[in-house]
Amino acid sequence: MILTSNTIKKSRMNKTLHIIGAGLAGSEAAWQAAQTGVRVVLHEMRPHVETQAHKTDGCAELVCSNSFRSDDKDYNAVGLLHEEMRLCGSLILREGDKAAVPAGGALAVDRDAFSQGVTQALEDHPLITLARGEVAGLPPAEWESVIIATGPLTSDPLAQAIRSLTGEDALAFFDAIAPIVHTESIDLNTAWFQSRYDKEGPAGTGKDYINCPMDKAQYERFIQELLQAQYGDFKDWEKDTPYFEGCMPIEVMASRGPETLRFGPMKPVGLTNPHKEERPHAVVQLRQDNALGTLYNMVGFQTKMKYGEQIRVFRIIPGLENAEFARLGGLHRNTFINSPKLLDGTLKLKAQPRLRFAGQITGCEGYVESAAVGLMAGRFAASELLGEAPLLPPETTAHGALLRHITGGADAETFQPMNVNFGLFPPLSQDEEWFTDEKGKRKKYKGKDRKKALSQRALSDITPWLSLVKKAA
Repeated sequence: MILTSNTIKKSRMNKTLHIIGAGLAGSEAAWQAAQTGVRVVLHEMRPHVETQAHKTDGCAELVCSNSFRSDDKDYNAVGLLHEEMRLCGSLILREGDKAAVPAGGALAVDRDAFSQGVTQALEDHPLITLARGEVAGLPPAEWESVIIATGPLTSDPLAQAIRSLTGEDALAFFDAIAPIVHTESIDLNTAWFQSRYDKEGPAGTGKDYINCPMDKAQYERFIQELLQAQYGDFKDWEKDTPYFEGCMPIEVMASRGPETLRFGPMKPVGLTNPHKEERPHAVVQLRQDNALGTLYNMVGFQTKMKYGEQIRVFRIIPGLENAEFARLGGLHRNTFINSPKLLDGTLKLKAQPRLRFAGQITGCEGYVESAAVGLMAGRFAASELLGEAPLLPPETTAHGALLRHITGGADAETFQPMNVNFGLFPPLSQDEEWFTDEKGKRKKYKGKDRKKALSQRALSDITPWLSLVKKAA
């Protein structure tokens, strides 16, 4: 959306939107609100107050993987969410596309270039003020419109204030960080470049991953060493905290059975080892982590192993015998609220409606999902400040399905973080679920065809929402 003198003038006649947290959700919320002509103060406590996982003071810093996952808008729900966000003028997707690195069918980014691009865009926007410093506790009463987008690493004073206000204990789960390896230290006489099934992505060539093969004996030894390694101790409050299934430490997966990793991050399918004729029993994949290609991260290898043990165990992997690590893996606690119970349909806190929540703290999981919830929160808040009722995206869209899940579609008693997926979408209607094939035969959508039909419906249904939002702004 293009800012005009009228929208800027209108913004000065309205109250300011305060956003706490300049992560993916907060950055996107600030951008969306400012693009409608609303003044925004974006509060970020770094560098004055550090977190367990961040390394810089940049906005939208990626602390775990550098992947936004699949960019396939036809057959993958997160790829569809990418496309919807692009249509919405998303800052996160704009800068993600600019900072893309090869990753097969996924959209992965140079994390430094991405964060720098987002930070620069926010600092340059005429209606956004980036305020450095912690908001310790509930926002001041005079802030009449606030979005809390502090993410999984919300500072203790604010987390305690939210807990006291809602009367709910914050739910929590562990999130893990995968190691990053210097590319030059990987033995390419053993490893090779290839994407699964040679698939090319938005910035890829079909040779976007480094693959380290294992035969059966090597795999069994690796599993044994992984299970016998030394791990960091858990604090008392950590012992009963569950893991999120989508970001589980590799040792926890291995403990579920000796074949678990071969059907997870180490599956050997879609790959051909150019160094040997026999098919690998298991494969460790590394994905490019920066634009220069000098760093690769170990896909799915989040861990709580002690640092020395990580080096010892991971150097057992063929091709990584002399690996030099730019960063070792780690584990931190993520917190989120019981959104289906605490939030209304526009992400407002029922106990204090001047507060909205966005991002991972709402219980969505994933970089793109967090940014998408920020996008919606920013638009909802901006509409209210401009004297308009918030307009909800249709439930048939990826945005609408995600919003419905976290604000009431999920069971509050068993609420857990979830990535966007086609299971959250309303089913095709009777008219929509049938099609006529090239032979003139009437058939029902199934499998991939059903996913494509859901995606096409979503992209069709989101267009009127976009025009309505622009009209309201």
